[in-house]
Amino acid sequence: MKFRMIALDVDGTLLNDHHEITPRVREAVRAAANLGIEIVLCTGRGSTSALPVLRELGLKGTMITHNGASVVDSESREILHDTVISSEKASRYTSFFRDREIHFDMNTAFDLYVDELKEAAAEMYRNLKARPIIREADEAFPDRMVKLSIYAPKDVLDQVESEWESWQHELQWIRSGDYFIDIQHLQASKGKALEQLAAMRGIPREQVLAMGNYYNDTGMIEYAGWGVAMDNSPSEVKEIADEVTASNNEDGVALVIERLVLA
Repeated sequence: MKFRMIALDVDGTLLNDHHEITPRVREAVRAAANLGIEIVLCTGRGSTSALPVLRELGLKGTMITHNGASVVDSESREILHDTVISSEKASRYTSFFRDREIHFDMNTAFDLYVDELKEAAAEMYRNLKARPIIREADEAFPDRMVKLSIYAPKDVLDQVESEWESWQHELQWIRSGDYFIDIQHLQASKGKALEQLAAMRGIPREQVLAMGNYYNDTGMIEYAGWGVAMDNSPSEVKEIADEVTASNNEDGVALVIERLVLA
């Protein structure tokens, strides 16, 4: 297969559990880029949090962020596409979070807002290289908000998901990690955003390689001509992939690129 685009999830895929890009992964990704293949970070992170990862790779270009709710240019910071959620629809969820004292944030394409910042959440944001903007709880929602995210222990999020099963939802929610749930527009997904970007570039899906590790990656893994799940993925993600590579702690991304692109 000849690939012209490689879409890479960030946390749990490109980065190891220490939030690092290993030298072998960096070298493989850069070597693919030097062949003229477009490298697209396709992440649940916000754009500001994803930019340092792209810079660490020594690359620039288009990023799909917020699980496909925004598509941005890394150099100009131009927002090429975003799916905005209304304040009316978002308020139902934020009331739920406040009632249960669950930490949440509000995201535009580039900015992240919180009502409060306790140490556990502050450490999480530091690991993600995100810089929250603290606001008052009674302030209006940010303009052009694309995502709400909650951060809590796994058992708390399991209970949230159980409660939400009985709701009639006007927004979608997706588990983007053991400790995260994202709430977004019904049309936002990594798969749809990747499909739109590939069409814009004139690249058929057969020439798209995608790698991810969690439920929010399933859309892009299914869309790509060759979709790869990391060994640290849940079984449901592995089942829809064309192959399973080594884990994010074992240079799984590099192994695929070396074999399918650089060999």
